[in-house]
Amino acid sequence: MPTTAPYGSWQSPITTDLIVSGSIGLGQLALDDEDIYWVEMRPSEGGRMVVVKWDTDGEVSDITPEPFSVRTRVHEYGGGAYLVDKGVVYFSNFSDQRMYRQDHGGAPEAITPEIDMRYADGCFDAKRDRIICVREDHTLKGRTTLKGRTMTGEPVNSIVAVDAKGQAEQLVLTQGADFCSNPRISPDGSTLAWLTWDHPNMPWDGTFLLTATFDAEGQLGEPQVVAGGRTESIFQPEWSPDGVLHFVSDRSGWWNLWRLENGQERQLTSRSAEFGKPQWVFGSGTYSFASAELIACSYVEGGAWKVAMLHIESGMLLAIDTPFSEMGRGDIQAGDGKIVFVAGAPSLPMTLVLFDLANSKWQELRKAHDLDIDSGYLSTAQPVEFPTEDGKTAHAFFYPPRNSEFQALAGEKPPLLVKSHGGPTGAASTALDLGIQFWTSRGIGVLDVNYGGSTGYGREYRERLNGAWGIVDVDDCSNAALHLVGRGEADGDRLAIDGGSAGGYTTLAALTFKEVFKAGASHYGVSDLEALAKETHKFEARYLDGLVGPYPERQDLYHERSPIHHTDRLSCPLILFQGLEDQIVPPNQAEMMFDAVRAKGIPTAYIPFEGEQHGFRRAENIKRALEAELYFYSKVFGFELADQIEPVDIVNLPG
Repeated sequence: MPTTAPYGSWQSPITTDLIVSGSIGLGQLALDDEDIYWVEMRPSEGGRMVVVKWDTDGEVSDITPEPFSVRTRVHEYGGGAYLVDKGVVYFSNFSDQRMYRQDHGGAPEAITPEIDMRYADGCFDAKRDRIICVREDHTLKGRTTLKGRTMTGEPVNSIVAVDAKGQAEQLVLTQGADFCSNPRISPDGSTLAWLTWDHPNMPWDGTFLLTATFDAEGQLGEPQVVAGGRTESIFQPEWSPDGVLHFVSDRSGWWNLWRLENGQERQLTSRSAEFGKPQWVFGSGTYSFASAELIACSYVEGGAWKVAMLHIESGMLLAIDTPFSEMGRGDIQAGDGKIVFVAGAPSLPMTLVLFDLANSKWQELRKAHDLDIDSGYLSTAQPVEFPTEDGKTAHAFFYPPRNSEFQALAGEKPPLLVKSHGGPTGAASTALDLGIQFWTSRGIGVLDVNYGGSTGYGREYRERLNGAWGIVDVDDCSNAALHLVGRGEADGDRLAIDGGSAGGYTTLAALTFKEVFKAGASHYGVSDLEALAKETHKFEARYLDGLVGPYPERQDLYHERSPIHHTDRLSCPLILFQGLEDQIVPPNQAEMMFDAVRAKGIPTAYIPFEGEQHGFRRAENIKRALEAELYFYSKVFGFELADQIEPVDIVNLPG
């Protein structure tokens, strides 16, 4: 018989120790003949990123020795930090951002100089024994002022050739655009394809796909634009085994697959589905060639990811039956009769999957965690569509409280935690997330909102946020919460909201400009849009032009939508978490907000983390952030905790 106890006070086996001790991050897949490689992010090792290999004998081994960490800081978000060719691993090391070569069984050796440059998104040029990759040059000195923005000279992005043994000078192949990505060499080594875009665009706004041929010295000839534009987003250019260029374009309003045949573009898929993702990180992909005739691909439709095989000539798309509904960052690789991808489902954590095309069987090679948790403690994502402003519909995933050992007091409705994802061009995941189950198994509902601006629902939905950041996202999160209150599934007096980065801004804006939520938690969130526009890194330096308005011409909008300037309207408790080495949202954003809320006499807390950047990777900090947020809500919503948690210093807390 379940024990009767108030929501929030349920005892749960899903502890923070359990979460951080057994969890890893999975991504950045690569195939090298029969061997499968990937990168693991390990909180238990201080967030170190390790290349891991699975061979045909089923043996799994770490490739990256300590203290190396495979992580690049190009665009600050990184990705595409390594490549493999014939058993040799080339990778960017986090501490010095140099590129290293690691021969099979050997120690890493630097192949780039000890200078302030960063490298990412490489491919191997076998014909010339070199790596072609994106380089971000930070050696510029001095400060410049442009339209009211004072900044250190922006780094220069270019595509370069790096000698595979580090014995020759780097060769700049192309530069001039503000940004470049996805250098991919044709199978015969004759031609390079790549993407470029310029301020104020982000890659999901508009990119250009270019190609150029190599001359006898290995330099590139005159580039030609073959697809894309300022209002068309091209994603993941790839060459087929027979040398035909493929890419993903959203010109139809949805990211679909295309092919360039004899200079003519041919659309391969035509669905109201997304075969692409926002390019926040390098190296992400949603398709890979199983052969010259077949493409293994993944796409999101109706909020759920699917895996399929596409026959290029006929356009037939055959879905593969798997239990997965989430594809991580879209990583998928195909070759030699198999597909490898990272995927998850409401009952399954993110998992590295090997699918055999011959017998249609799949096996799990690695899970984000191997924890055996009884299903009685797990809440399953329920898709929710709800009405929002201007007669539109928005989307979310609802996780009701669930713990087979407990039931609520008669007539009590549960607290609800609304989650606002980052980006803001991102999307909520439906994979089993113990960070969400941490809340639901204690009797707190979770509503993960795909507000207007989220990806997965087409370009029109994504562009709902254009010029309206701090309005559309806030309205959608507020209306989502009120929708559940109206359905009787949440307590309207105990609504909380949290989010990280851009989601942290939405959280702060919702607490400031709305009266729906009664508490909130900002994880490295933005409180001052003008300060962000002036101080952020190159990749996002003009992002707010599209989300808010051109700066400084529309300085009024930046002031109007910045929570820091309107703390007089904020009247509910707030806790803030911040990495002190964050280069994307500087710590002063959280510190200013904390000081302002504290001065108002509102209950508030601030927890900074030494050594953390944008997002928390260390086990002890992940644990502390989760527990501190729960402790904070228990004090402001008035429920007793079943766990012993290190107290949080909450200023202005009554009693």
